[in-house]
Amino acid sequence: MDPEAAHTARESLDLVFHMSNILETGLDRHTLSILIALCEMGLNPEALAAVVKELHREPPPSSPMPTTSSSTP
Repeated sequence: MDPEAAHTARESLDLVFHMSNILETGLDRHTLSILIALCEMGLNPEALAAVVKELHREPPPSSPMPTTSSSTP
């Protein structure tokens, strides 16, 4: 990628990240850059948005509760 194209891509990502923050999407720069790349590859943006919404809706996987062994003296 030539320097001018890299500069333009960086500015575009900065703009998208700023809009994302205004809309309070909770998406970071890395995630946004992946979503942009997927759109550029031809994936449907509305389908990607639906997937992102669904992933935000799901509760995070719960970590196993720490087990404590109780020993009797």
